[in-house]
Amino acid sequence: MKRLIWMILALFVAIFLSFYQLDYYIMKPGSAYDVSEFVKVENGDVDDEGTFSLMTVSMSNATPLTLLIAKFSKYQDIVKKKEIHQKEEDDREYNVRQLTLMKDSQFNAIYVAFNKTGLPYEVEYGGIIVLNVLSDGASAGILQPGDKIVEIDGKVIKKPEDLAHALVEKKENDVVQLVVQRDEKLLDESVTLKEIPDSDGKIGLGVTYKENVTIKTDPVVKINSKDIGGPSAGLMFTLEILNQLMDEDITKGYSVAGTGVINEDGTVGRIGGIEKKVVAADRDGVEIFFAPDDEISEEAKKKDPGLISNYEAAVTTAKKINTDMKIVPVKTVDDALNYLESLPEKKK
Repeated sequence: MKRLIWMILALFVAIFLSFYQLDYYIMKPGSAYDVSEFVKVENGDVDDEGTFSLMTVSMSNATPLTLLIAKFSKYQDIVKKKEIHQKEEDDREYNVRQLTLMKDSQFNAIYVAFNKTGLPYEVEYGGIIVLNVLSDGASAGILQPGDKIVEIDGKVIKKPEDLAHALVEKKENDVVQLVVQRDEKLLDESVTLKEIPDSDGKIGLGVTYKENVTIKTDPVVKINSKDIGGPSAGLMFTLEILNQLMDEDITKGYSVAGTGVINEDGTVGRIGGIEKKVVAADRDGVEIFFAPDDEISEEAKKKDPGLISNYEAAVTTAKKINTDMKIVPVKTVDDALNYLESLPEKKK
């Protein structure tokens, strides 16, 4: 009987250590993913020898067991959720924000690629997407993260300024009628306006949001990034779209990976977790790695004297792991294209 009791206790301890979720995330190297598996350009050129890969960082809810493992593992970080989440943002709202950022990176990638090739496109605006619903705000219990607001009081909402204009003369306790798209269904919702928490008396819906913008192109580009979130794949999406739009193989036959936010003007922005992405890229046999060559402002240096650019961090990590992978600094998509143009064709 005593043995059975101890076995049951041991089982409960094992379950607790393995499954009880703590208020932390574990971040560690993810994987390299061939971008051509996600990006499809209609009638695009896909007969290429080389590959473009996007890099990921694996992030999971910490348990006592994974927390212990992370403490003694290289390139695994323990991060408090409140350091990553925005104010009053839960796990679901965080995921919605990350997937929205991924959608933005796809839009920018297509926009930049079609501007560079001179091919036709059309930008369309279609409502605003709710990212976070404040717990003490007017929309608490009514709206949800991921909802798309398409109308307010019978007026079509296409851009954030349309919503701001519709609310500018509203007062506390005024009731507004919303049309909301949720899971492909249109819902009618009534919201009684109230003061937005911590807003110095401003009246509103009590949500954070961003515009819902899409781009139509000729030829059609489809990107299916599955459950990968965040904006850091933007540069690699851009390069893959260009590679399929152009007849030549701009990879020159090499295995090319990288990371970086792509902005509408073609500049490449800083991302988080680049050390882990370098480790993952080396592990997966990448030959060339593009790293954002971002500039650290004086203000940022004052707040964090040890802060260095993504490129510097990538080079430091590459030296630590003794990789032969070439780390290439990029400030713009043109920097990446010019570097690839200068490469000789890889010998088969």
